[in-house]
Amino acid sequence: MRHVDFSPLYRSTVGFDRLFTMLDSLGQPEGGQSYPPYNIERTGEDSYRISMAVAGFSDDEISIEAHRNVLTIKGERKDETNGEGSEVLYRGIAARAFERRFQLADHVDVVGAALKNGLLHIDLKRNIPEELKPRKIAISAAPAKTKQIEAKAAN
Repeated sequence: MRHVDFSPLYRSTVGFDRLFTMLDSLGQPEGGQSYPPYNIERTGEDSYRISMAVAGFSDDEISIEAHRNVLTIKGERKDETNGEGSEVLYRGIAARAFERRFQLADHVDVVGAALKNGLLHIDLKRNIPEELKPRKIAISAAPAKTKQIEAKAAN
């Protein structure tokens, strides 16, 4: 049984707590989904990479879709024949279709994907809009001018 503790990452990131909770729940054996295996790594302050072992799949057999904070990766092998008269005596290389879903945090975008040496690398980047970024407020040393309102007493 594999369990990854994301609690140290909660202290250093803001806005990804839902992402880590979802990733943690994906590791739970709810349906026994373990194919294909994957890694999630932090490659920078606001960048991440999902690496998935998809040996035997070509780039046209894999589809990647990002929609409403959900990243979906699907793989479906095309029927392949080894030639006439050949038969497979033992099949140890998985050729089954798969579908993996990852819940992404707000403002996380898919930057790109590459298939190299049987590993699918999906790069993610967190892009916070300018209006949501913290801004520095200057503190002035001069006292603020105040107007005093004088009222005349009615006699």
